[in-house]
Amino acid sequence: MSSELRLLHVGKAGGPRVKLGPYDIETLIAESDEGAATAYRIRIAPHQRTQVSYHLVAEELYYVISGSGVALLDGEEQLLRAGDFLRLPPGTTHGFVTAEEELVMLDVHTPGSRTNRDVYFLEGGPEGFGAPLPP
Repeated sequence: MSSELRLLHVGKAGGPRVKLGPYDIETLIAESDEGAATAYRIRIAPHQRTQVSYHLVAEELYYVISGSGVALLDGEEQLLRAGDFLRLPPGTTHGFVTAEEELVMLDVHTPGSRTNRDVYFLEGGPEGFGAPLPP
């Protein structure tokens, strides 16, 4: 983590992207610029179902930029469409299901979370997520 925070602007072209299972994850705050939060643009293609995950430490905030789908929150279905906002306290299990269109969301964690830090799955996660199993 950088000891000096600096102004950050990521344009429409975006930051580095990685494909992990059904997730297309675009990093909006590089690890070298991380302060109190991490931010990603998440894309989930049509006709996908993500595995259910949770965070032990991070609160997670999602804003639906475009598309639609279903959020599975602590086992309950919640319809999602552009403009919707989700606040998930630590420990909230969550996954997503898409239908005919891609679901695009802004995903913010505070404190920060990375694919190898504070991401846990109820069952084996997609290849590339590497957080150790919780205690």
